[in-house]
Amino acid sequence: MYAHINGIVDEVLPDRTIIEANGVGYELLCSSQTLKQLRAGDRHKLYTHFHIAASQDVMALYGFETKEERAMFRRLIGVTRVGPKLALSVLSVLSVQDITLAILTENAAAFDKVSGMGRKTAARVLLELKEKVTADDAAAGATTGSANGSGSMDIRSEAVAALVSLGYDGVSAGRAVAAVEDCDRVEDMITGALREIARKNKR
Repeated sequence: MYAHINGIVDEVLPDRTIIEANGVGYELLCSSQTLKQLRAGDRHKLYTHFHIAASQDVMALYGFETKEERAMFRRLIGVTRVGPKLALSVLSVLSVQDITLAILTENAAAFDKVSGMGRKTAARVLLELKEKVTADDAAAGATTGSANGSGSMDIRSEAVAALVSLGYDGVSAGRAVAAVEDCDRVEDMITGALREIARKNKR
């Protein structure tokens, strides 16, 4: 119904924003990551998703900073028992790349800090979306590492699992592994990820 809205940010609230465009104030529910990009009085463009909850006959408009965030939101709400509210919670904690890598490496622990999402729901997200994301999706948002081929992804999955078992949280483990270039051995991937974590902790 709406592809995007471009207008003046009238108000930024904890879970939504109001953008005025052509004399109309549009209320858009947003992730905290998108809300951080908004400043009252500035002109801003948000990509939108118009959602109707059939069971409750409730309509709502959702706003996203990027097309990629909107695409991931739509993937998430397509998962069994994941509604818009939970999908926004996921996008408030994890970046699109974080989610993509979590799915590819079967890293359910990455969702531990998402309010309202238990391990069963996280496992369902991994299961139902594993055919809908690719290594290319992860590589597109990567800044240093790469993730090419199923062999590399298998090694990354093992490395993430190893870091989680050592006590690192799922998000930190996933990001550290993502920052390492492809390796032939999982031990080298783990070593590289640990160095990445140590480097970030020194900042």
